[in-house]
Amino acid sequence: MDESLIKTHTKINKALCGTPLTLSEGAAEAALDTTIDMAVDDNGLIHGGFVFGLADYAAMLAVNHPFVVLGSSNCRFLKPSKPGERLIASARVTTEEGRKITVEVFITRGNEKIFSGEFACAVLDKHVLA
Repeated sequence: MDESLIKTHTKINKALCGTPLTLSEGAAEAALDTTIDMAVDDNGLIHGGFVFGLADYAAMLAVNHPFVVLGSSNCRFLKPSKPGERLIASARVTTEEGRKITVEVFITRGNEKIFSGEFACAVLDKHVLA
């Protein structure tokens, strides 16, 4: 993938939040390879924050604006994840109302859906910290 097309979250840690796979107008895919360092217990349960981080990053990529921020989300963790799995997040913009953009995100492990969410994003005039 041509990473010069990415306009948002350009300094994100890809090992923790995912690597972009595809990017098009209003859609994106990103992958996260889970590691033992993401596990919360001896059974190898991956912390949901890493799964959510992948979903959030995919949503930001689908919007692909330098000043996009997440306002809220409604999500469901459908199945657990463990180390050594490749998770794929697929995100697509579903509605745009001025600066408000809604993005639908699904995460799969192989053919199995493990996460679904709707992300309410906003595009600001300047960086949120400016």
